[in-house]
Amino acid sequence: MKKEKTKLITSIGGQALMEGIMMRGPKKSTVAVRKYDGKIELEEIKPLDWGKKHKLLRLPLIRGVVNMIDSLVTGERALMMSADKAMEGEDDPEEELSKLDIWLDKHFGDKALKIIMGISTFFAIAFCIAVFYFLPTILFNLTADIAGFLRKPVIGMERFWQSAYEGIIRIILFLIYMCLCTINKDVKRVFQYHGAEHKTIFCYEYGLELTVENVRRQRRFHPRCGTSFLVLMLIVGIIIGLFIPVNHPVIRPVIKFLLLPLTVGVGYELIRICGRHDNALTRIIAAPGVWMQHITTKEPADDMIEVAIEAMKDVIPENGEDRIG
Repeated sequence: MKKEKTKLITSIGGQALMEGIMMRGPKKSTVAVRKYDGKIELEEIKPLDWGKKHKLLRLPLIRGVVNMIDSLVTGERALMMSADKAMEGEDDPEEELSKLDIWLDKHFGDKALKIIMGISTFFAIAFCIAVFYFLPTILFNLTADIAGFLRKPVIGMERFWQSAYEGIIRIILFLIYMCLCTINKDVKRVFQYHGAEHKTIFCYEYGLELTVENVRRQRRFHPRCGTSFLVLMLIVGIIIGLFIPVNHPVIRPVIKFLLLPLTVGVGYELIRICGRHDNALTRIIAAPGVWMQHITTKEPADDMIEVAIEAMKDVIPENGEDRIG
């Protein structure tokens, strides 16, 4: 049976966590976590909300960068919060602290985890820059020098072929990375919570009562998903690459990295349009991201849906401020 058209579009969005979900509404954001004892615990989390404080930061293109920074910072805090709550009460008497753990605890105490996370984040960012910015350009230059057919396949089309080549390599690397993530059982559970988040939002948008049965019937691919945003950024990056007249293996990636705010800004505006309008054009724009969600969202268990419902209920405003369509 064909589903009726969505009755409303909400501004409420979410993020899958370790054994939980964060939902962000117009008034508050809530982290809901299934604790080790099986109970669901809710805790409000304060996002940066720079856009609400300064009008300049709400301008098109700029707001995309601001929202991405907010999402990364708030998302990391929510992830740490969920990990702490999920492990509360879990005690392994046989587990012994390593010498490194003892040294970190002695010299840094409660700050040790933050330091480790900071170092891990630094290396993760450095790795992503190397893989997604420098590696594609290096591979193109190597291929062009060896084969000789990619640099000038058609006179005047050099930039097109290089940008397309680099973009395809980035997309392939992203696909491989996401597929490898699904091997880890903990990440797979996060992807299940991701599916629960999308299904719950759809259930609310259709005006149905938020029950496990109603949520389970919804689809798990949402046009406003962060996965779709990342895919759109990769595609926008291909277009921006057409206007960079440099193919140096170092200078070109640096220029592309410096243009990242523009890529983020354009990608955000596109995903915003797709989230607010449902027509042939927006479905075409959203299609690559929706396809990618087959990897990053999985069918959730009922207990995961319960967590998503609790998080959703806690952020729905009484006056309908979240309705944008």
